[in-house]
Amino acid sequence: MKIAVIGGGAAGFMAAITAKESKPEASVTIFEKTDKVLAKVKVSGGGRCNVTNATFSIAQLIKNYPRGGKQLKKPFNLFNTNHTVNWFESRGVPLKTEADNRMFPKSNSSQTIVNLLLNTAENLNIRVSYKSKVSAIFPSDNGINLSINGENMFFEKVIIASGGSPKTSGLDWLTKLGYAIVKPVPSLFTFNMPKNPITALMGLSVPNVITSIKGSKLKQNGPLLITHWGMSGPAILKLSAWGAQDLAKLNYNFFVQINWLGINEEELRNQFISLTSSRKLMHKHNPLEIPKRLWHFMLNKLEIAESQVWNELAKKNKNRLINMLINDEFEVKGKTTFKEEFVSCGGIDLSEINMQTMESKRHKGIYFAGELLNIDGVTGGFNFQAAWTSGYLAGKNSTL
Repeated sequence: MKIAVIGGGAAGFMAAITAKESKPEASVTIFEKTDKVLAKVKVSGGGRCNVTNATFSIAQLIKNYPRGGKQLKKPFNLFNTNHTVNWFESRGVPLKTEADNRMFPKSNSSQTIVNLLLNTAENLNIRVSYKSKVSAIFPSDNGINLSINGENMFFEKVIIASGGSPKTSGLDWLTKLGYAIVKPVPSLFTFNMPKNPITALMGLSVPNVITSIKGSKLKQNGPLLITHWGMSGPAILKLSAWGAQDLAKLNYNFFVQINWLGINEEELRNQFISLTSSRKLMHKHNPLEIPKRLWHFMLNKLEIAESQVWNELAKKNKNRLINMLINDEFEVKGKTTFKEEFVSCGGIDLSEINMQTMESKRHKGIYFAGELLNIDGVTGGFNFQAAWTSGYLAGKNSTL
């Protein structure tokens, strides 16, 4: 049996390795259109590779996928976080869990993961063909012909794991076969706030904020990072993922609202009762759980003098400060995506696929895996988990 895997990323390698281990006599070839494989694996997680997330309950796991969560329930029953951890650890790559549940190799280096996948593929005699672009697929009754660099090649089974595409035109070769494509738009991006004074606080992290998009029901929480171009951190990245399609329609021009304390107005007003009886200077006494630099920034923005004491704060200024702490507003003009860690939502419509086997409902013998599917997770290792799961199932079922 000849099996072709299109795409040398995480899902492609998992599919190829699983296929070869399930059917050692099969001939398995990975076709990669560029001159390097596993590029995203190498750069992800700041070069440490955020392999998965320590969310071991499937009911909780699927809540981290803005698109595809419901459809991933059955696949995750067959291959989930537990299986991923065992898969790597049984091959000599132990993982560790960090405070935010992200899981990394204990070596703290993505190269450990890259080496494991490359060495495993090599030991199994899986062929990797670089600079091999698949431009057309011709399914037939007894197998599938692929046009690779203009040459026709025949395979019994084909696993398509060619990655996300920033433009619909990148998926034309699949549209020609009749597949329904959900228009790809970026997910996981940071918010640009050109010339906003807040950027003077770049490098500052606030541990637990609530972010929301003005005029919508989109809301997330978590750490927020102020950057030299605007805002980032999990609270922003999660918001960008859940709002990917809505924010694309707004052409990335909108207002983000920030609750810097992560508490409601009533709780804050109760805290203010004891504060406003204090004789301490407001600039020197910051009893709230926000960084000192941000506190001074807010007081200066509200033009509260350095000589202002808490118990003489005018009611109007008190209300303005409360509003800024729990309902600060910033105009967003554009986004920044990480080129290497780029995640897109959209891709092959999941209704085209048997999600338990990853096989196409349209063409027998064609399987799909990875980011090409209309599945995307929030930041934290969830996109890799979807890649390992779909790659494993596509690889296993391609040999049956």
